This record gives sequence, C-alpha cells and structure tokens, in this order.
Amino acid sequence: MFESESRIYKIFISHTNKNEDEYLTFIQKLSSAQDFEYKDYGVLTKISEDELQEQIEPVGVVIILSGLYNEYGSLIKTQLETAKNLDKPIIVIRPYGMENVPSELEKIAVDVVGWNAPCITDSIEENYIE
Repeated sequence: MFESESRIYKIFISHTNKNEDEYLTFIQKLSSAQDFEYKDYGVLTKISEDELQEQIEPVGVVIILSGLYNEYGSLIKTQLETAKNLDKPIIVIRPYGMENVPSELEKIAVDVVGWNAPCITDSIEENYIE
C-alpha cells in the first residue's frame, strides 16, 4: 500500500507581536481541523517591512483576523498591503463571536468566513495559489 502524501498549506496568519487571544484561538481552531496540515509563515515578533515580505512571499494564502483590526489597524494594514503587492489571496476571518467585518477588509477579501474549522479549511483549499 502506498501512503498518500498530504499537502501542507503554506499560510500567513495576521498577528501582532503579542500572543493575542484571537490569534491563539484561531491557531487552536485550525490545528483541530481534520486532515488539514499547514505551516504558518508569520512570526510573532516585531519585524521590518522587508522581513514581512519574506514571510508572505512563499505562502499560498493570507489569513486576516479581523478582530485584531480595530486595535492594531496600522500593523494589519501593513500586512494587507504586503499581501496585495505580492498578489496573494486574502481570506478574512470574522471577529470571534461576531458577524460584522470592517467594510475595507471585506472589499479586498476573496472570502469572508467565521470560526468553523471546516469552513476555514475549505476556504483555504479553494483559494490557495501555488
């Protein structure tokens, strides 16, 4: 019998230089998904724009946690601009426990999803680019 090789999705998850609850909750949710392997190229430290570009360049999709947007708007905008400049698809995750997403995020997203692990992984699989 041959073991099938599972795909490891290279993603960038928006983050701050702190372990925010929303980020940690998202990581737990994504890690609990069945038959889904990923590597997050985001690093939870302060970095330069060049380093940010190096993190986003190899990924196939960028995940934006919109719940971080209000408090860390400038940082998230920098991550968004870098993703757009590199032509990366952007998936926006609704704020945890809420439905509304800032309209400026919704406009640039290829998809907007909630916190259901199968919905998140389906969106990543559908929008992923090599």
